[in-house]
Amino acid sequence: MITRDKLVIFDGNALVHRAFHALPPLTTKSGQMVNAVYGFTTILFRVLKELKPKYVVITFDLPAPTFRHQAFKEYKAQRIKKPQELYDQIPIIKEVVRAFNLPIYEQAGYEADDVIGTVSKIIYDEYPTLETMIVTGDLDTLQLVNDRTFVYTPKKGLGETVIYNEAQVYERYGLKPEQLIDYKALRGDASDNIPGVPGIGEKTGQELIKNFGSMAGIYQALAKKDEKLHLISPKIQELLKTYISEAELALKLVTIVRDVKLDFKLEDCELKQFDENKILKIFHDLEFKSLLAKVPELEKTLGLKSTLVLDRELTDTTTTKPVAVKNKIPQNYQLIDTEELLSGLIKYLSGIKELAVDTETSSLDPYTADLVGVSLCASVGEAYFVPVKLLSSKAGKKLIEILENKSIIKVGHNLKFDRAVLNHAGINLQPISFDTMIASYLLRAGSERTLTLDSLVFQEFGYRMQPIEDLIGAKVKEQISMDKVEISKVAWYAAEDADFTYRLAEKLNKELKEQKLVKLFNKIEMPLVPILGEMEKAGVKIDVEYLAQMNGELSIILKKLEKKIHKLAGREFNINSPKQLKEILFDELQISTAGLRSTKTGVSTAASELEKMRGLHPIIEELFEWRELSKLQSTYVEALPKLVSESTGRVHTSYNQTVAATGRLSSSDPNLQNIPIKGEWGKRVRQAFVAESGFVLLSADYSQIELRIVAHLAGDAKMIEVFKAGRDIHTSTAAFVFDVKPEEVTSDQRRSAKEVNFGVLYGMGAWGLAERTGLSRTEAQDFIKRYFQTFSGVASWIENIKLQAREHGYVETLFGRKRALPEINSSIVQVRNGAERMAINLPVQGTAADMLKVAMIRVAEKLSSQAPRVRMLLQVHDELVFEVPKADVQMLGEIIKMEMEQAVGLSVPIKVEVKVGENWGEMEVVNVK
Repeated sequence: MITRDKLVIFDGNALVHRAFHALPPLTTKSGQMVNAVYGFTTILFRVLKELKPKYVVITFDLPAPTFRHQAFKEYKAQRIKKPQELYDQIPIIKEVVRAFNLPIYEQAGYEADDVIGTVSKIIYDEYPTLETMIVTGDLDTLQLVNDRTFVYTPKKGLGETVIYNEAQVYERYGLKPEQLIDYKALRGDASDNIPGVPGIGEKTGQELIKNFGSMAGIYQALAKKDEKLHLISPKIQELLKTYISEAELALKLVTIVRDVKLDFKLEDCELKQFDENKILKIFHDLEFKSLLAKVPELEKTLGLKSTLVLDRELTDTTTTKPVAVKNKIPQNYQLIDTEELLSGLIKYLSGIKELAVDTETSSLDPYTADLVGVSLCASVGEAYFVPVKLLSSKAGKKLIEILENKSIIKVGHNLKFDRAVLNHAGINLQPISFDTMIASYLLRAGSERTLTLDSLVFQEFGYRMQPIEDLIGAKVKEQISMDKVEISKVAWYAAEDADFTYRLAEKLNKELKEQKLVKLFNKIEMPLVPILGEMEKAGVKIDVEYLAQMNGELSIILKKLEKKIHKLAGREFNINSPKQLKEILFDELQISTAGLRSTKTGVSTAASELEKMRGLHPIIEELFEWRELSKLQSTYVEALPKLVSESTGRVHTSYNQTVAATGRLSSSDPNLQNIPIKGEWGKRVRQAFVAESGFVLLSADYSQIELRIVAHLAGDAKMIEVFKAGRDIHTSTAAFVFDVKPEEVTSDQRRSAKEVNFGVLYGMGAWGLAERTGLSRTEAQDFIKRYFQTFSGVASWIENIKLQAREHGYVETLFGRKRALPEINSSIVQVRNGAERMAINLPVQGTAADMLKVAMIRVAEKLSSQAPRVRMLLQVHDELVFEVPKADVQMLGEIIKMEMEQAVGLSVPIKVEVKVGENWGEMEVVNVK
């Protein structure tokens, strides 16, 4: 087998379109959409890495008309103009291409396909030792395939690819590559508005070309009345004769030109050293930090030199000479490995007002990890690393005093972790003043960008921090813990973290002031950090024996359900296998797939699709129950006992403060916010959460807080009246809409009103309401219309908030939390509609989240002085769960209820329901003032 060098031709426009539609909207912090740039660059990386070409060509269409438009005015006339967000990204993509020193070929009057055809012909004719690979999302180029020219195309989205050679073209179409031109001319091409011969579709076209070799062969047979004409029906013969001029025009339009006059030189296309400075700048501007990290690897794969990796050598501890690095950022990092040096550092730190702190640990569990050392920075470019062994020395104790000094502002990145680690080592880090991760989160709420320190530093400064893999190893299975790394190597890495955290804090603090987010940051987000830390540390007690018993019961029930499902299916199969389930439901049981969503592997069997199949076969109901119980068993009943800490006997979750764009807290490892509330088994899982002996669990839950916030924000007189009168909002809504007395409202009417109260606010339309309530589409539409007539203030507020979002590009909560919505003015309907839903959601759900945080801070402050034995354990949706002494339930219930209800003043009363119980699943309402 001959191994040839490769020339790869990228079909720029085709790949841009594919990337734009394959990826969700991806924007920079300034709101610039870059999803097509990211997708195109990802394809570029993958192809270069996989094919390792010696030569590369990039082609693009030019906006001017081509010879095809001159020959046929209707050419591509039916095409709808793509969103402007797509076209705006093409110049950026060309910048990326030029940064990689790749040549761009485009020619006025011709399409990129013609340039591709010309280049591939030059290579085939003049360079017999080369083969050509055409990378495109458009299969028109399959006509160019031969023994040394291939087409490489994404198959699904951007994930899978397929390479077409002559055999694969024939396998797909039953034709040779060059015959595709005639085939396409006969049947036409709707995507390009080329009519072809009416009445000739794919099957007829294929048969004609197979039997006669080409379009010319067909017309020769017609002219000579060849004996093979019996293979063509009289009707088709007549059509071919009638539309001969259309067929000839179509042939001209579909044929890729291969003799475009190009100033093509092969040597210009040879892969050469990338322009790393340009790449660094462009990727920094586009915030493509993850892609930048792949550049050195790609250069290595292609046999190119890379200078992007910075040389880092720890500064000599006896000198202040800065390390010289490529980007000219001064970095004086020192390892403090003697008590004498530590005494000097203490002296240097005396009188400072602000200190950046970062910890290095043996693991990522702050409650079990061993402290390796602490890095400190009090001035840009100067940072120090102190190994843990020195903290027990005389000078080390003075350093601890600095860490615990309330008058010195402490800065960090993910300070909750550092606080917990130091606390575990006996050090009380305080005050927790400025967390760069939280500041970045507030400034970029809703952005999909990662908030890791190295990503933020790259985005803000264009600087690549040392990856941790340099120290612990790249391969996960072979990685070592940080306490096993040579201390001098840890020192640079750790000092760099502290230095750039300090730099980042300076920059972000200015931005917080500019965006008027300082109050939200200082009064809500930062005071919450130690409270969440204490909640995580406290954990919650789990009744392991109870869960073991429950697991046994579930196993028996699931086994019975499995047998029942297999009996209904007619045979045994793996219920967990989507492939086998599809075979059972759609092939063997013949359940209709009408209206069901399709995936890459066929018709979906997700819960949302099974819902549509209810009533079509008894097996569906059993599958629902089996899935629900199986998930409950694996996610909680079996998993929770394994997560009980050996040292505390409790389960410790992590509260994430920087995930949800609305400001809501989330819970992970394990997620205690997703435990089912409804249903017998969900309640039983909650019963496993118990109080310590002598204590009970106390739950305080905001009542309909989001609807109360809506009433306040919208100033809707009717809704405010309902809440002030203490009436049930859903019953009152149904009474207003259906024009009946409240006592005459049926359960179905109340249910419909409840769905609208919550759903319409977040963009639920008539179709969604109909699906959730059983109403007809017309009834649902009428209900929504009457709803907004009833609550006209809410209707006006919704329209006004969308208008504000369009004008200002963002929305905010009562507390000033902002979410940028650059997509609100998108020309893509689905994107714009999604942004409008977010515009309505943020002020409501975000304000509720802020209120709960304020309440947590108020309650924590009050209880720390009056009831220190109380522990705040859980935050779930609008609910707080505490562990309180049995004897103090009434007093504590009153304090908690009062602090939560007075967290913020609204134009409607705020109500908190207090419940108490031995476990979380069996709680009774307690009447407190």
